[in-house]
Amino acid sequence: MSATPAPRKTDIGPPHYEQFLPEVIKKNYGQWKYHEIPKPGVLLHVAKSGDKLWSVRAATPRLLSIETIRLFADLADKYCDGHLRFTSRNNVEFLVVDESKIDPLIADLKKDGYPVGGMGASITNIVHTQGWVHCHSAATDASGVVKSVMDDLFPYFDGTEKLPAKLRIAFACCLNMCGAVHCSDIAILGVHRRAPVIRHDLIKSQCEIPSTVSACPTGAIRPAKVDGVETVEVIEEKCMFCANCFTVCPAMTLNDPENDGLSIWVGGKVSNARCEPMFSKLAIPFIPNDPPRWGETVAAVRNIVEVYAKGARKYERVGEWIERIGWPAFFDETGIEFTKYHVDDFKHAGETYKRSLHFRHKQ
Repeated sequence: MSATPAPRKTDIGPPHYEQFLPEVIKKNYGQWKYHEIPKPGVLLHVAKSGDKLWSVRAATPRLLSIETIRLFADLADKYCDGHLRFTSRNNVEFLVVDESKIDPLIADLKKDGYPVGGMGASITNIVHTQGWVHCHSAATDASGVVKSVMDDLFPYFDGTEKLPAKLRIAFACCLNMCGAVHCSDIAILGVHRRAPVIRHDLIKSQCEIPSTVSACPTGAIRPAKVDGVETVEVIEEKCMFCANCFTVCPAMTLNDPENDGLSIWVGGKVSNARCEPMFSKLAIPFIPNDPPRWGETVAAVRNIVEVYAKGARKYERVGEWIERIGWPAFFDETGIEFTKYHVDDFKHAGETYKRSLHFRHKQ
């Protein structure tokens, strides 16, 4: 009988994550007894064997330079045998096994401008998309808005200000939603408000009409002739302003400095603790772009955070707090105006409507 062949080496798919784990995690995999937060930004994991591991969390700007990545790698080599990880919300976590190295690591991070925090009942780093720096369909900037919001809410990140529970903020620069705006406590979403402008004189040279028509998810684009030229037309009432058409046809521009802006959504979460996961719902339909510091957007987010911090119970997420007090009370307490845009007119929206005669009345 032939010998068992050696495991085949392949470059198909990612390498197995286990080879990158610290030895303490490999040894105690699935055998953790409890965890606690000894100080802001530090999570202590205690195994049943008595082994301990500290995760030190720092915020990053998401779009990282080579110098930043090398800095993180050097710090990981210096303090935690090269072991670090990035969270789904763009935090970097250093996995430390020697407690005496925690404070020097935090000092080095702060010295280089990377604050430590975002653990437990706090605001962690904002997950966001590309924005004007890269994305062709962006209705607003991403990095600029996120920087402005986090500068204002920083005391909720480093533990200076307290919250009832963890609070996740997300940002997407258009409704294609590369960010987690559908499932975050507070979400900022860039919105276009007019249909694409068609450059009929450029359609033939820049676009393929069948591909442009098929790119639209709502069937809002169809072939047409304008002044004898083969082109396309947009049925505006069907357009959802997603910019898929612009992706395949640069002659259909969607960006508009006057009409593009932001919207605010609230109440989403992924966790199934206390209740099932929840989708975000509209709070503020439109805020105009006002770079470079987006003052109106920052004030709107801060208002929601402060009202939530004051009124929510311990461990209660934003969506759970709103469900408890009722949406009328949410609009009342935040001072946000309820408009016709808050009424969902999607054809399947009826299944989400409240169909009971039981209402919460504010005293």
